[in-house]
Amino acid sequence: MNKVNYIGLTGKLITKDSIEYKESIKSWNRAIVRYPLVIVYCYNEEDVINAIKWARENHKEIRVRSGGHSYEGYSTGNDVIVIDVSEINKIHIDEEKGYVKIGGGVRNREVYENLGNKGYAFPGGGCPTVGVPGLILGGGWGYSCRYLGLASDSLIEAEIINYKGDKLIANKDENSDLFWAIMGSGGCNFGVVTSMTISLKKKVDMGSLIHVNYPNANNEIILEVILRLQEMFKSLDRRMNLKTAIYNSASKGQGVKFTGLFYGSAREAKEILSSILNISKEIEVNIEDKSILECNRWIQDSHPDYEKYKSTGRYVNRDYTKEEINRLIEIIRNPAEGFHYTAVSLYGLGGAIADINKFSTAYYYRDARFIMGIQSVWEEDEYASVNEEWVIKSFKLIKELTEGSFVNFPIDELSDYEKEYYGENLSKLRKIKAKYDPYNIFDYPQAINRKENIKVKDNESKRCYN
Repeated sequence: MNKVNYIGLTGKLITKDSIEYKESIKSWNRAIVRYPLVIVYCYNEEDVINAIKWARENHKEIRVRSGGHSYEGYSTGNDVIVIDVSEINKIHIDEEKGYVKIGGGVRNREVYENLGNKGYAFPGGGCPTVGVPGLILGGGWGYSCRYLGLASDSLIEAEIINYKGDKLIANKDENSDLFWAIMGSGGCNFGVVTSMTISLKKKVDMGSLIHVNYPNANNEIILEVILRLQEMFKSLDRRMNLKTAIYNSASKGQGVKFTGLFYGSAREAKEILSSILNISKEIEVNIEDKSILECNRWIQDSHPDYEKYKSTGRYVNRDYTKEEINRLIEIIRNPAEGFHYTAVSLYGLGGAIADINKFSTAYYYRDARFIMGIQSVWEEDEYASVNEEWVIKSFKLIKELTEGSFVNFPIDELSDYEKEYYGENLSKLRKIKAKYDPYNIFDYPQAINRKENIKVKDNESKRCYN
């Protein structure tokens, strides 16, 4: 067996012989176990450029990792080179010009803290260790999105290293088609993002944290909560957003709960939510005034450090009947063997998201009402396959009730995934893929395919393509 020559790579290299290899290959989803050939922790653009060139010269597939949160492990793989940008994590705030520039490895918590301490809101995600560029690439759902827009809607500019190792600037004036594409296309389809510039939102002081739980709820209570929720969202104040979960916990039992954020007072929030706070006497209510930063800290701290799970998400575009809601409840009533936690969740959409035309960015499903997520979490490896199969089986029902899939919540078993993720924006995305990555250097499971196959000279591609 020939020894791999890593000459040309810079940054910190982790190979299979490294003491740190076992720890470095871990994904946030601990159910994902892959064995890359080498992990390159990049500290600057030059490290990224060298990694891309090395991969081409050595005929190795590339994966790009920041927070390591890909549901299906698309930021890693077996015998690949993982370009890890987590060390490119500087944050520069320019209050005078109204923007913040972040490195390709910056994560949610870091941006919340840096902006929140200066009084600014940020339309980021809920989990603290998710990479913000990855969040933005897929559109970016969060508890502020109905008020401030998707995370991608704040993007001003991005710096991207392409397949040649050249640095591209993408904004509304320069490489504007690429700029359009990276706002909702997901993953690493066109190159490695080394920085993003995001517009600062207006300063905010106080808001309200919302956490309401109906523990031990029977079918009738859960049904009534969902019926009232979908009615309430038709005219819900855009300053508020909720994530609602029909859940089953091995330790706490079954119920329905919602977590949310409101850019207003707790008193006003309770008035808005009054219709879903009186369905049962057995209810836990925590709606309190906090700074927006404190609200986001609470939400982030509610996430575990890591999990073993399978999960995905689809778009809800209509009201559901009682019969359809009961079918969803029954899914959760019958979890997989060995489950730790399972849920069907509704992530609120609308508001500012729908203000932008679905063709204005790659993010297509702007008129959807919710993202419907499904997940099963387990702790013991012996139950992995049965829980994964349970999600796949349950997904078939959810697919019948929904239209289109959320690219930041991918699932391997999704057929015709490009159409499902991108809708009518697919054709344009394929053309942009062919333009900016004509040789599929950035190829991974569920990557965007080129519009047409291209014959490549060996001396240019350094790889063999069909």
